[in-house]
Amino acid sequence: QVQLVESGGGLVQPGGSLRLSCAASGNIWGINVMGWYRQAPGKQRELVATASHGGRLDYADSVKDRFTISRDNAKNTVYLQMNSLKPEDTAVYYCNADLFETTWYRRSEYWGQGTQVTVSS
Repeated sequence: QVQLVESGGGLVQPGGSLRLSCAASGNIWGINVMGWYRQAPGKQRELVATASHGGRLDYADSVKDRFTISRDNAKNTVYLQMNSLKPEDTAVYYCNADLFETTWYRRSEYWGQGTQVTVSS
């Protein structure tokens, strides 16, 4: 089994910053892609940013130039630095990992439990 544990959400004023962290642990042989998604009330879950093991970074247009994803492969951890936050960034943020487990090198996808980010004055 694999667990993804997120931290760093909270309440912030517009224009402020937050940093999310997500650590993966368990029967992990290797992680291909780690990323962040978000879901606002009444909306579908959407991609925010992803980071591949090889260093490729991808962002949703809505967060480019404001958010930065980074990854520590040695710690199986991914971070999301969020700057210039806007009220429309309010959502539950979920960590995602596309990985290979030690059991039969099975490829699996896991989600974190989600962390609330609220941007409001």
